[in-house]
Amino acid sequence: MIPFYKSDDRAFTIVNGDCFDVLPQFEFKFDMIFADPPYFLSNGGISYQAGKVVCVDKGEWDKGGNLESIIEFNRKWLKLCREKLKDNGTIWISGTHHNVFAIANLLTELGYKILNVITWAKTNPPPNISCRFFTHSTEFIIWARKSKKVPHKYNYKLMKAINNGKQMTDVWRLPAIGRWEKSCGKHPTQKPLALLTRIILANTNEHDWILDPFAGSSTTGIAANLCGRRYLGIEKINEFASLSTARRIEIEQIDVKRKYISKLHDLNYISTIHHANESEPMYGNDLPF
Repeated sequence: MIPFYKSDDRAFTIVNGDCFDVLPQFEFKFDMIFADPPYFLSNGGISYQAGKVVCVDKGEWDKGGNLESIIEFNRKWLKLCREKLKDNGTIWISGTHHNVFAIANLLTELGYKILNVITWAKTNPPPNISCRFFTHSTEFIIWARKSKKVPHKYNYKLMKAINNGKQMTDVWRLPAIGRWEKSCGKHPTQKPLALLTRIILANTNEHDWILDPFAGSSTTGIAANLCGRRYLGIEKINEFASLSTARRIEIEQIDVKRKYISKLHDLNYISTIHHANESEPMYGNDLPF
């Protein structure tokens, strides 16, 4: 397995290939997996972006077959990912109503334990141009652990601190991606760094390993490195693997990295909270921040 790109500090690796081919090639196990699988919605629909009516087709990779083939596709990658998780590892899977309920059933079938279903309420959703439905303003992220019996990591105190001293709920009000996140180019289903940063801070420790089997532009990897975690992304489209590489090289510029952190509320808030609670670690005993 030859990486498409590996950072000098070995904290960021992108492999250009299909996760069905790549995952069986190694035995390494990860602390966390984030997966943004195809939603299979590229069927000629339209949406509204930047004042224009646009086609929502993402590419050939998002064109699905029949229901049975889509279910089998999801079953196959979920099974492979479970084999790559540590016993106390967890997986996060993003989706909409089109795919998330079927994936939840498959998680239960394969032995995972669902912990939460996060509702990402977008603060700046595009309008519904047909005026025949409620505006689509949410996506869902399933959080599940590998084993029903082995406890998982959860940085409860940190999440509570970030949420102004109140327990973090399963509804997160966060914006979609900003222009500053597209400086190296745009992926059609790119997730915002604010979302991935919170996910990673919630249940990983510094230096933990994170896998993304559908890397896209590697928002997961950028967020992981900004949080002090290590990352392996798998992306089968060469163009997106190149975009991932450019994004990782960009944050090696100290001014760019500082700008990103300043725009990410959770990361920007951590240092203040940590210094105020040095006698009571929020991450876990093995994480000096």
